[in-house]
Amino acid sequence: MIQLDLKVYKSHVKPTWCPGCGDYGLLSATQKALLELQIPPHQVCIISGIGCSSNFPHFLSAYGFHSIHGRVLPIALGVHLANHEITTIAVGGDGDGYGIGAGHFVHACRRNLDITYMVMNNEIYGLTTGQASPTTMEGTATKSTPAPDYTVHERPFNPLAVALANGATFVARGFSGDAKHLKDLIVKAIKHRGFALIDVLSPCVTYQKVATYDFFREKVYKLEDINHDPSDFSQAMARAMEWDKLPIGVFYQVDRPTYEDFEPALKHGPLVKQKGGLKNGDPILKQFY
Repeated sequence: MIQLDLKVYKSHVKPTWCPGCGDYGLLSATQKALLELQIPPHQVCIISGIGCSSNFPHFLSAYGFHSIHGRVLPIALGVHLANHEITTIAVGGDGDGYGIGAGHFVHACRRNLDITYMVMNNEIYGLTTGQASPTTMEGTATKSTPAPDYTVHERPFNPLAVALANGATFVARGFSGDAKHLKDLIVKAIKHRGFALIDVLSPCVTYQKVATYDFFREKVYKLEDINHDPSDFSQAMARAMEWDKLPIGVFYQVDRPTYEDFEPALKHGPLVKQKGGLKNGDPILKQFY
């Protein structure tokens, strides 16, 4: 068996993120996770939405699909249903996934298809130059928040609690400033059978002046360092609701049948390998002759 090395996962397209962007940490961790798992690039499909983070598929050597704003998950689910033998990874940002894509996020959690969803959460809209996103903390000043104080007054969206409440079977948070720990989380998420969310604290060094690397380094702690039981839903939800400190690691993991287990059409193997059911002469095809 050929032993793959790291260079096979590196694209000829060089990343164009701002120097110091947290997304570099996730890119490196993902490449190293695929290396550890020895998954060939042609057995991986990366699907993204829109935003700085969603350039991700260009910078990693694998199949990729750069989709539209907020629609990464339905496209990723379609890819996976067409060929559930490949490793399907959806990526995006907090604005893409937790804003316009929030409805898709909820239903992906409850359907429990076997994909991994990694969200680069920088608590700001970076591509459009610094507007408040769904996860921007209260009191943060942004260019899109109104007078008199120009700060955010809404409660931030809590992706971990939402994922837990809607049936996700693997819920984790990572920090791009700790690439080794993040790589280990990605390995666990890919190996998990079911919908796996990794919310990645990924600082925007250009437009986010509050949620910085120093801010997160002061607040994060690892769930592995305390007596956390990832099979305990109540513990997971309690940790997800913490704001003064920010746990990173696997909050929750449980084995549950996947959507694919209940789909009769997939019992005969991936759809892309099955023979088509229509033949020339079938009435439904005549309208296209």
